[in-house]
Amino acid sequence: MHSELDAYDRRILALLQKDASLSSAQIAEQVGLSQSPCWRRIQRLKEEGVIRGQVTLLDRKKIGLNTQIFAEVKLNAHGRSNFTEFTDAIRGFPEVLECYVLMGAVDFLLRIVTSDIEAYERFFFEKLSMVPGIQEVNSIVALSEIKSTTSLPVLR
Repeated sequence: MHSELDAYDRRILALLQKDASLSSAQIAEQVGLSQSPCWRRIQRLKEEGVIRGQVTLLDRKKIGLNTQIFAEVKLNAHGRSNFTEFTDAIRGFPEVLECYVLMGAVDFLLRIVTSDIEAYERFFFEKLSMVPGIQEVNSIVALSEIKSTTSLPVLR
């Protein structure tokens, strides 16, 4: 169970989403709290699972992952009965950054990154298409990125 977020919590979360390397003293100064209460709030937000972790965000293109693909996956009737088998396989593919269960004409939406189209083709034929239960995959190549953020709109 978690408590309701107040204005201080929301400002703390907004700052941490922009720069998780900020110290509790730096955050406290920016939100108008003293360091100890600010630190306690941050710890509570971690304990309650509001803050799930702190990571370093990488520029995918600067490390050679130039191609981003969105793949719509439809399972056959047998595949739907083995939902766990499909999700376990997807979790094992480092190329798949996100996977969502959908309602509608397709069952899953995957966000996949590779170095280039040829690398995606190898991933598709050697890994993705080998997962049992897949009926159809519709691959959509992203040409450019207009907006990409990990920041949730916590300030109201």
